Amino acid sequence: MSLPLEGLSAVVTGAGRGLGRAEALELARLGASVVVNDYGRPGRDGSGESSAGPAEEVATEIRAAGGRAVAHTGDVADFEHARALVDLAVAEFGKLDVLVNNAGILRDRMVFSMTEEEWDAVIRVHLKGHFNTTRFASAHWRQRSKAAGGPVYGRIVNTSSEAFLAGSPGQPNYAAAKGGIVGLTTSTALALAKYGVTANVICPRARTRMTEDVFAGLAAPAEGLDPLAPEHVAPLVGYLASPAAARVNGQLLVVHGGMVAVVERPRVQAQFDSKQDTFTYDELDALLTPHYERRPEGETFAAAEALALKRR
Repeated sequence: MSLPLEGLSAVVTGAGRGLGRAEALELARLGASVVVNDYGRPGRDGSGESSAGPAEEVATEIRAAGGRAVAHTGDVADFEHARALVDLAVAEFGKLDVLVNNAGILRDRMVFSMTEEEWDAVIRVHLKGHFNTTRFASAHWRQRSKAAGGPVYGRIVNTSSEAFLAGSPGQPNYAAAKGGIVGLTTSTALALAKYGVTANVICPRARTRMTEDVFAGLAAPAEGLDPLAPEHVAPLVGYLASPAAARVNGQLLVVHGGMVAVVERPRVQAQFDSKQDTFTYDELDALLTPHYERRPEGETFAAAEALALKRR
């Protein structure tokens, strides 16, 4: 019996460690040939010297298990490096079928203390990095579709975060970048659907180098699989990359510890209409102030969302 991704090729960014590594291994297990991308800098803030080590180790692990893999150590936030990454997949495997964007860094600080460089660095790696690879992968699929005279196979899986959904007070740069990735994904999904390509975005919760502070108080169990292990996230990525997910497009999914939640697009909570040509200050005060005063004391959007996520 053939594997779900047999005959397909994939690029996984940030695949030398953590989530990206688990995703690359899962795609290979399902039959895909994989380009393992990782810039290889040791600091989770993007600091240190770049190294081929992490990407090469994962590619070697895939080949040792009988799969096909090559390493790429370029910086996906660099436009030309991203072009070379997609070109490598085509050169090695004949085409690109799946793109999984996972690379990222952290530069945490409260908004009133954040430097311009800390803002720019995180936006660059997360949001521009997602755009760069998407730009060249989508051009590849569009060209193939035109040559074929119809739809081709293409899958994009992007990585957002619950920091975007619920807010994260010490991560304004990270939350903004992750929100931008959702917008990029939904726009891409609409633009590429006619070529046969889908684009979806996940919000994973997992214990990795990036989240070591977040889950510092939640120790991994002495036995069995950690509920926060990246291996809980990887199967969803494998599914979204597969032919079975052909009807899944422009979707946002939260995933962790054996749970997948499909997130609805924002809905209108309340609507107020002016009784005049346009609102006056007094009319808005009479309508909106009571609406917010009726909410539980201290409840804000971020607090309410954070509480809902905690209860899941």
